[in-house]
Amino acid sequence: MTHTTAEVVVVGGGPAGLTAAIALAGAGVQTALVAMPAAVHDNRTTALLASSVTALDTLGVWGRCADQAAPLKRMRLVDDTARLLRAPEVCFDAAEIGLPAFAYNIENRHLLAALERRARDIPALTLIAAKAEDVTIGDSDVAVSLGNGGRVTARLAVGADGRRSLCRSTAGIETESRSYPQIALTFNLAHARPHGDTSTEFHTESGPFTLVPLPGQRSSLVFVVDPSDAPRLTALADAALAGEIERRSHSLLGKIEIEPGRGVFPLATEIARRFGHNRIVLIGEAAHVMPPIGAQGLNLGLRDAATVGELVVAARRDGSDIGSQDLTARYEHMRRADVTSRSLAVDLLNRSLLSDFLPLQGMRGLGLYLLDRIGPLRRAVMREGVAPVASQPRLMRGEAL
Repeated sequence: MTHTTAEVVVVGGGPAGLTAAIALAGAGVQTALVAMPAAVHDNRTTALLASSVTALDTLGVWGRCADQAAPLKRMRLVDDTARLLRAPEVCFDAAEIGLPAFAYNIENRHLLAALERRARDIPALTLIAAKAEDVTIGDSDVAVSLGNGGRVTARLAVGADGRRSLCRSTAGIETESRSYPQIALTFNLAHARPHGDTSTEFHTESGPFTLVPLPGQRSSLVFVVDPSDAPRLTALADAALAGEIERRSHSLLGKIEIEPGRGVFPLATEIARRFGHNRIVLIGEAAHVMPPIGAQGLNLGLRDAATVGELVVAARRDGSDIGSQDLTARYEHMRRADVTSRSLAVDLLNRSLLSDFLPLQGMRGLGLYLLDRIGPLRRAVMREGVAPVASQPRLMRGEAL
């Protein structure tokens, strides 16, 4: 049995938890990270927005995995429905707003490996490979009991422990959830034609069908389907599934080969009613679960992590209690608008694809037409998508904590 004392304990070792721990410890805050090694190989990918890449670069992480990422220089939206009112095709180019790329798509396993290597280099960060079994909140501290019999005591706990968060339940925080009549299938693909650093999103009656570049002649696919169609598609052999994907992508990338590892995820959102309370703050999927549409989920989690780091470092510098109700309330205030607005945007886009209501289809088509035709509006939307004005923590601006 060991008893570790730290200023902050981070529970959960996914990308958001590791980023929070690196940000805090890199600024000199004594931090403990409690996480079991990943038991399942993660074949998913993440399109890291340019502001997230800036933060990871500032933390000394990005240089360790940049070679494993592919730039998304252009984003193409194609209405592939058979409806009466169809939206025009729209293409966004990062060069129009002075960026080399909107985002960089990377396999989660490469991102995690880079974060873990950086974490091991920071003297102020203690890595504890154990399961968090219990969290106890006191007047002046919070204690995490471990599966190996150990215990970690800190002034603040950062709950990065996913959608079934122990930290969230201990803090007494409830969630609001909504499910969709859709299933997301995820794959990585090799293909005969180059992707040209272009992400192509086909809008279909069942949801988006999105091809996102990976290094070389490879792409990741998020394929949103009706639940009634999911069993048939998931049962297909690789060759038959490749043919189905090639047909639905209109042979855009030529002959397709399915790489090992398939993901199946029911679409849902779940958002905590509070993001901080009782010496606990929530980040990543402990705070918000988003459908894999529009590259919002992990990018929101990284902004959570950067905000926690900024607030804790500032409070510590001022001699304030880093686990106080004032700090958790400020964190709630700083993150709520960003999470709510992104959730609403994803929900609106998704529902507009599912709806047969003609006025709603017309509004979606008109909106895309205006984005295509009005340059200042298009550039404003692109900038907001990459770096939201309402939520730009210091790390996202390239500033050290």
